[in-house]
Amino acid sequence: MSKPPIKPKLPKSPSGCPMDSLLRLLMGQWTCYILWMLCTNGPLRFGELKRSIPGLSSKVLTERLRMLEEARVIYREHLSTIPPQVTYGLTDRGKELLTALDELFAIAKRWCKEDEIHSDN
Repeated sequence: MSKPPIKPKLPKSPSGCPMDSLLRLLMGQWTCYILWMLCTNGPLRFGELKRSIPGLSSKVLTERLRMLEEARVIYREHLSTIPPQVTYGLTDRGKELLTALDELFAIAKRWCKEDEIHSDN
């Protein structure tokens, strides 16, 4: 007998606002950066993802990945090999964030460039 599909779960918003729920999910420490790495690199194994984000602890990465998986933004693929292989990637839901993340990246590059120009003066 197969398990019933798990209903996606966004964090609860005290106000009941959908935007608040989405922002509560995305604004957790490292969360957008984890999503950006999966967007730009495609599916990654846990160790690859951890190495690609300097300063991110295994504990926090595990917490964020579980939260994103619970919200159905990423998927987790586990292969029973020795050693076990666990790969994470974006779901269709996660891919809906690509445009927003691309825009944030463009703004980040522009602001960094502006800051460099102003710091030289």
